[in-house]
Amino acid sequence: MSPVELADKVLRTFVVDGRLTQIPTKHAKKLVVLDWLAQEFEIGRHYTEREVNEIIARRHPDTAALRRYMVDEGFMDRDAGEYWRSGGTVPPA
Repeated sequence: MSPVELADKVLRTFVVDGRLTQIPTKHAKKLVVLDWLAQEFEIGRHYTEREVNEIIARRHPDTAALRRYMVDEGFMDRDAGEYWRSGGTVPPA
């Protein structure tokens, strides 16, 4: 199975109607979900914690866990109360 096929399968399993049904426990699947979530954030833009929570809440209610996972796994960076996207795939222009 290719990486794209694997990602599609994971997202079909864990995302229903644009909402994350649960946070995967397996690391590889969690990375797929975090990458999907990272697509919600503009590259180069800085966000307040409140803005990050609002964006994540559109997809899943556990904003604190997902925000922390995104930082821990390198999808977002944080400094002085600001967050910005620092990883994840970038769709072709």
